[in-house]
Amino acid sequence: MHPYFSLQGRTALVTGGTRGIGKMIAKAYVEAGATVYVCARDVEACQQTADELGALGRCRAIAANLATEEGVLQLATRLGEQITHLDILVNNAGTTWGAPLESYPIKGWEKVMQLNVTSVFNCIQQFLPLLRKAGSEANPARIINIGSVAGISSFGEQAYAYGPSKAALHQLSRILARELVSQHINLNVIAPGRFPSKMTRHIGNDEQALAQDTALIPMKRWGREEEMAALAISLASTAGAYMTGNIIPLDGGFSL
Repeated sequence: MHPYFSLQGRTALVTGGTRGIGKMIAKAYVEAGATVYVCARDVEACQQTADELGALGRCRAIAANLATEEGVLQLATRLGEQITHLDILVNNAGTTWGAPLESYPIKGWEKVMQLNVTSVFNCIQQFLPLLRKAGSEANPARIINIGSVAGISSFGEQAYAYGPSKAALHQLSRILARELVSQHINLNVIAPGRFPSKMTRHIGNDEQALAQDTALIPMKRWGREEEMAALAISLASTAGAYMTGNIIPLDGGFSL
């Protein structure tokens, strides 16, 4: 691997790292030389992912429920006992909720906002001490928040809380990027379009739905694992050292 994109010697935490986009990024970082901690609620899934990716490099499991403040605090405490600094924080854990407008439940709205916005803010708060220890002018620490083109476009698909939660995350990221840049911490957002994941499985497994969905994408296809991996590595490596506060659509042109 070219040294511009190497993550050798760096430590990363990827939340929601056992499947979908989170696992794509965790795998990419392991292959690029980082020591990667994958986090999710499911203890068994965390360990299975760590074992699988550990065959490629250094990957460790750390289970936590980030839907609560207590869960975030427990994660920060446990990780802080294992590492002295954190070079890369990827906030990928998220959720959605779909229902007709008239019956859309407030509990669904609150669940989505809690995990997609509040929990991300809380994670950044709690990991700031470790990120500050890692960052320098020559090589800033990195926070990468996973937003969505749903926070840019108006295609709601009856998931009324999801787009607004991602738009809020985008704006929060810009605000924090301005504040943290003086502390040698860069913060950028990847705003994915369609990628294979549990959230999109109902479309990917339905031939007609998939055809209708890809018809809306200028490139006429979903994103591929290596495309997510390459952008995530770029933002975490020397390639992203002079970037902060960016919302980067990775969507085959959908946001156009």
